[in-house]
Amino acid sequence: MNTFQSRRTFLKHTAGAGAAIMFSGFSCELAERPNIIYILADDLGYGDLGCYGQQNIKTPNLDQMAAEGMKFTDHYAGSTVCAPSRCCLMTGKHTGHARIRGNADIPLRPQDITVAELLKQAGYKTGLIGKWGLGEAGSTGIPNKQGFDTFFGYLNQIRAHNYYPTFLWDNQEKMNLDNEVVIAKEGYSKGIGSAATQRNTYSHDLFAEKALSFIEQNSDSPFFLYLALTIPHANNEGHLVDRHGMEVPEYGIYKDKDWPEAQKGHAAMITRMDRDIGNLFDLLKTLGLDDNTVVMFTSDNGPHAEGGNDPAFNDSNGPLRGIKRDLYEGGIRVPMIARWPGRIATGSTTDLPSALWDVLPTCAELAGVSAPPDTDGISFLPTLLGEPETQEKHEYLYWEFHWWQPARQAVRMGRWKGVRNTPDSDIELYDLSVDIGEKHNIAKQHSDIVQRIASIMQSARTESENWPLLQK
Repeated sequence: MNTFQSRRTFLKHTAGAGAAIMFSGFSCELAERPNIIYILADDLGYGDLGCYGQQNIKTPNLDQMAAEGMKFTDHYAGSTVCAPSRCCLMTGKHTGHARIRGNADIPLRPQDITVAELLKQAGYKTGLIGKWGLGEAGSTGIPNKQGFDTFFGYLNQIRAHNYYPTFLWDNQEKMNLDNEVVIAKEGYSKGIGSAATQRNTYSHDLFAEKALSFIEQNSDSPFFLYLALTIPHANNEGHLVDRHGMEVPEYGIYKDKDWPEAQKGHAAMITRMDRDIGNLFDLLKTLGLDDNTVVMFTSDNGPHAEGGNDPAFNDSNGPLRGIKRDLYEGGIRVPMIARWPGRIATGSTTDLPSALWDVLPTCAELAGVSAPPDTDGISFLPTLLGEPETQEKHEYLYWEFHWWQPARQAVRMGRWKGVRNTPDSDIELYDLSVDIGEKHNIAKQHSDIVQRIASIMQSARTESENWPLLQK
């Protein structure tokens, strides 16, 4: 339960002109509330950026963002796959309470409160560009029914595999594209997954253009842009046209590398994304919005081994164990960078344990509104503003993951990390302060800690019609 509303000082948003918001000793007029841009990469690993130790893939603009802002070393995704992770982000609830806890076709409901709804109520113009995955066309979960004024992109996460689709959604209307595709006829992606036989329009490039347009069109009022990029997710259906799944128009600086083709594609995708984020920062400066815009960048889960990509080739998970679909650190610990000139100290770093469900209360506090009382998140705004002494901290972080395999759970409690890989398996225990790679299971040496984590695994969740109890 989040208690920052009762602990921290700020004036709740009112509609009257000239109203002020105050937090952490900082106050500003309503018109000066910061714009918020939240950029979410797809399957980007902890080690995929230069500022997190990457040696071969070039990310100069994101590295510069870290140099001009704050790098989080202990930030976590909401889950180890995309749909539940994005649900945690949007609703401020971890996967023990979230509506979506696996990659299932379950839409958000009208009663689910999203960060976009909170900011829209606070007077922000709200836009989503990219991948949604929390509700199909005609359902209660579509972005335009969940607080977004503007939406452009993919509703369905499997359709989002293909970077050259035949259509994208422009709000609630289909926008046809000049690509031609082959549709999967069997398997998980039957009738939805596809690969292009004629590749003309690259969806990521449209997202980059639409993001700049959204900023330009809303430059005279506070805005919230959720830029949910699909890079560097693989097209899992690339085999339909005998190609690897790391789809990109060109390999660029990696063209002549003595690498597998899929690795050239993976690196080129990340560098292309980095280029477009640089263009976004250039526009903010041109429009005079740079100093009043908070930009956050992270990933929805760890790196993948799909579409021909080998995450070990360029050390995508860095020092961490595991990849996407694991609840070890490599599957859920992700890069996170925040930049706000004049407010966030340049070149700063924090080891505050935080997660995607903290974004909702953080954005709410930035906008001067109250987060829902049942959020699992805690605002990390004090950390951003260099006030660690006032930063509330989590007692623990909790994850559970359901899909085709037996459900799994994980808990981080301070330096301790507990992982249970099936409901019937023993809890593994790791001391992250000395074993970030989770190589040494020390459960037998610390039975008291294991018992505390077991208790959290039981109490930190609620049963629902979709996600039954996990305990023995």
